[in-house]
Amino acid sequence: MPQQTTADCYIPADLDPSDWKQLEPLYSSLLERPLQSREQLHQWLADFSELSAVVSEYGSRKNIDSACHTDDLEIEKAYLHYVENIAPKIKPLYFELQKKLLSSPVHTELDASRFGEMIKQWQSAVELFRPENVPIQTEIAKLNNEYDKTIGAMTVEFDGQTLTLQQLARYLEEPDRSTREKAWRISSERRLQDRDKFDTIFDKMLTLRSRMAENAGLSDFRAYMWKALNRFDYTPEDCHRFAEAVESVCLPVIEKMDEQRRAALEVDRLRPWDLNVDVHNRPPLRPFDKDHPEDLVDKTAEVFRRVDTILGEDFSRLKMGRNLDLESRKGKRAGGFQSSLQHSREPFIFMNAAGLDSDVRTMLHEAGHAFHFMWVSAEEPLVFMRHAPMEFCEVASMSMELIGADHYDVFYPDDANRGRAFRNLLEGIITILPWIATIDQFQHWLYTNPGHSRQQRTDAWLKILDRFRRPGVDWSGLDDARASMWQKQLHLFHVPFYYIEYGIAQLGALQLWQAYRNDPTQALTNYRQALRLGGKRPLPELFETAGLKFDFSRHTLEPLMAAIAEELDRLPL
Repeated sequence: MPQQTTADCYIPADLDPSDWKQLEPLYSSLLERPLQSREQLHQWLADFSELSAVVSEYGSRKNIDSACHTDDLEIEKAYLHYVENIAPKIKPLYFELQKKLLSSPVHTELDASRFGEMIKQWQSAVELFRPENVPIQTEIAKLNNEYDKTIGAMTVEFDGQTLTLQQLARYLEEPDRSTREKAWRISSERRLQDRDKFDTIFDKMLTLRSRMAENAGLSDFRAYMWKALNRFDYTPEDCHRFAEAVESVCLPVIEKMDEQRRAALEVDRLRPWDLNVDVHNRPPLRPFDKDHPEDLVDKTAEVFRRVDTILGEDFSRLKMGRNLDLESRKGKRAGGFQSSLQHSREPFIFMNAAGLDSDVRTMLHEAGHAFHFMWVSAEEPLVFMRHAPMEFCEVASMSMELIGADHYDVFYPDDANRGRAFRNLLEGIITILPWIATIDQFQHWLYTNPGHSRQQRTDAWLKILDRFRRPGVDWSGLDDARASMWQKQLHLFHVPFYYIEYGIAQLGALQLWQAYRNDPTQALTNYRQALRLGGKRPLPELFETAGLKFDFSRHTLEPLMAAIAEELDRLPL
């Protein structure tokens, strides 16, 4: 357990969070205490926060261990102990504690400017909570562990080596087209080997999630998640408008980009394995030594030092092992994330770096999340108010991708390579927006059509995929791969309905990037000020504090896409 801070007074120094017999009395004591005065209420909140921070960090560390070592049975056992024996017992007590505060006669005397959002979220959580959903959530967590283990075990033989699919992705940047095609097909075939397994896992999840919504008295799981995700400031109709804006604004730009790529590659038609290679057959970008992840760390630190002294100092506090696990290897969960260790108030960044240009963007992105947590946790003692809405958390991370790109020369001393990397970033932003709309629209269909068959799901997926497809890319002969593409999007399994946030946040990040280019000092001041608010303000107000418009309609999207298109026109292909 992390060393206690001077403010800690409720939790015993020798507490073992894996032992329910030690944890339960701490929750029971909070439930029994009177809340008849403001003084009692504030002390109760401080103690509840301290307990929540310790337990949260325990769970986060077990999740991190599991992500880093999916093939370690002892680590899996410890993680599942938390999932099966600790978290399910906490949830009903947490609900009772939230209800206790809301029923206190003095809770209305809490400062609304600080506690208003927390009160609103707790009221929503109390309305949503059902004890019978706790074991269902445990079953879903176990299914996610099964998904992670399946992904973590995916390796292929290629070029005389045993590679993870993340490591194999390097070959999609190779100039030789036959090598790229071979790598793409081998990766696709390996995923298809587990297609039925993923479908089985997902079928079980859909059934369990529908049952949760039914237990909560809601029409469907979409309505359940809208409440669970505290989406107070926008509706499903807003998401549909975002999709319409992306369809009309982004797809024409992408079609132009793809035609330029096809002509430059001198091919009759683009295939899926032609989308990551340099069009002039230059060697793949290699921004750092893939065998030495500390090279990625050192270069990222230099980028942040150039952007801002405080950013540079804060990033340099992150250490390998303690705060970072970066390299791709067998037995490691796919993807990347930043985990907030609430008690020690430290971030942890997990990713699968393989020496790719995309790894630079991932590192800058997760560092943005880390800054967010470091700044808010340094100022806000109560864990309940530290977490901003995810739509704004992603502004924190995506902004760093764009702002950090102004210093790509740290990774790419050559001007041409620097331009290539910047083009990759901007093209990636344009092309990811239709994918975000695709995944989001698919989720709307999934959870408003309960009881659907696998074939109906595939048909719906392909219909949505066609709506946002890149017309210049030929997928003929690859029907199975295309029909199961959704299975590689881990958000669908791990965090249902969490994806539109990336689209909303990308529009915020692009606005901040434009502000930074006009006035770096003011933009970073606004950025830091907004991040330090944590979750104490509504989502639109956080955007406003950062100097951004909270709007994801065509009105906002169109000028931002025009600015990117103009920038791309200035960059050599």
